[in-house]
Amino acid sequence: MYTLIGFLVVLVGLTTMATIESRARRLDRRMARLEHKLDLLLRHGGIEDDDPALAEVAALVRAGQDIPAIKKYREATGAGLLEAKEAVDRLKG
Repeated sequence: MYTLIGFLVVLVGLTTMATIESRARRLDRRMARLEHKLDLLLRHGGIEDDDPALAEVAALVRAGQDIPAIKKYREATGAGLLEAKEAVDRLKG
């Protein structure tokens, strides 16, 4: 009996974790799309970001130095590796 209850608790826990991870992935994708759209609007309007660290990231991207740009982006924003890489890729256009 306790084995069955334990199994059900684990099953519910795993299902809950999978749901949370799925929602987090969806939110990450939505956030990336919104950031991309905002980047396009800023670029179209000729508006520069006033954050000096992010300006340095943009300069590194223009110089073709993607890895240092990713590192600088992570330092400036606290983003994870994947998020920083995607941001740098968006800057490359």
